[in-house]
Amino acid sequence: MLVYFAAYQYHIGFYPGAATIHHFKKEIATYKHAKGSVQFPLTQPLPLELIKNMVAFKLKNMK
Repeated sequence: MLVYFAAYQYHIGFYPGAATIHHFKKEIATYKHAKGSVQFPLTQPLPLELIKNMVAFKLKNMK
């Protein structure tokens, strides 16, 4: 699997892995995040360009 999504009551969980989260730490600084995940609140539009860039990074760096 490349990335995972999960729907929760107040956010969308996005799970691209630790390396991707580390690489995009500045871009996701305003979102709640952990070692391998980021939470996008349902009260805001999804940052589609950021998600696209994160998926592209993950795809490029898969081993």
